[in-house]
Amino acid sequence: MTGPDDTAVPDAPAREAQHPRWWIYRSGGAPLRDTVLSDVLPPPPPWRTFDGGPVLPPPPEDDTETVRRLGAHRPAAREDSEAARKEAEMVNSALLLRRPLLVTGRPGTGKSSLAYRISRALRLGRVLRWHVTSSTTLSGGLYAYDAIGRVQDTAARTAAAGDGPPPDGGPAPLEVGDYIQLGPLGTALLPHAEPRVLLIDELDKSDLDLANDLLSVFEEGSYAIPELLRSSRRHPSATVLTDDPDRTAVITGGTVTCRAFPIVVITSNSEREFPPAFLRRCLLLEMPEPDENDLADMVAAHLGDDTVTEWGGEIIARFLDRSRERGGLSIDQLLNSLYLASSGRLDDLDGSVTEFCERVWHRLNGAGPGARPR
Repeated sequence: MTGPDDTAVPDAPAREAQHPRWWIYRSGGAPLRDTVLSDVLPPPPPWRTFDGGPVLPPPPEDDTETVRRLGAHRPAAREDSEAARKEAEMVNSALLLRRPLLVTGRPGTGKSSLAYRISRALRLGRVLRWHVTSSTTLSGGLYAYDAIGRVQDTAARTAAAGDGPPPDGGPAPLEVGDYIQLGPLGTALLPHAEPRVLLIDELDKSDLDLANDLLSVFEEGSYAIPELLRSSRRHPSATVLTDDPDRTAVITGGTVTCRAFPIVVITSNSEREFPPAFLRRCLLLEMPEPDENDLADMVAAHLGDDTVTEWGGEIIARFLDRSRERGGLSIDQLLNSLYLASSGRLDDLDGSVTEFCERVWHRLNGAGPGARPR
């Protein structure tokens, strides 16, 4: 049996036998079919219930980014691996409890891709991505206010009008909402009917205070925009831009409250520890090292089954050997090498293709290919 995209799909009795009944997200990221998430997702715990509104339209799709992240092909999901089952257990727990999922593991093991697999499997549209750096602040993830732009526009309008009164039918007054754009976190907390998928990428790169600053937002499911609060008596509602391209949202009373708590995937390379209060509010998933079958599936998703058949066996096996010797390589490096091998441009290569591919498998600490692990 195949689905509409020619993906192999087990029959219904087989699916029931393979998966616990409480699972919504299937192991291996098999897509949810013939329904929407809100039809099968149970109500949240009483302490995780939010009542924001009015409900916004569904989010836009972003097939281009999903294909870039996960590949254009969709091989049959591996249902029986221990790693896939652990992933499904933690994703479903986060879904039911409405809690963030903290995903740890070595760089290059596909932690960020989990957010895109969840969104594609549950049909939740565009993933909101918040890439964290050492200068990232909570307010930057929630919204940005262009105060300078507003001052400049006000000055330009005043100069154009001169000293006389504005003519009848002149331009509308400047609204503070015109200079506010919500960030990825701020957009995820808007009152959507279906939960948005929010990827907070590399939180361990942040300032030490950011994890603590997130606690209140995660607990309350809401945040205030002071610039709108100050003007809420004169202007109870304001239209602002969101992180979705060409999308706006109406904010009432200067406060945003979610309705469906977002599916928050937080990635960390384990470069530092997080505060206990933050960890208490998250569920934890450690991303394992991919095995030979996992790597073959990833290559097939991006480059097709023919590439795996013709080149994958020897190169993937060699890649795993070198990854163990050099302390861990990135999946991107394997994809790069197999793309070169299957491109048809290495026919006159002096030496074997496998040996050539190893030249792009450098250590991830900046050392050369021959460096030994520390």
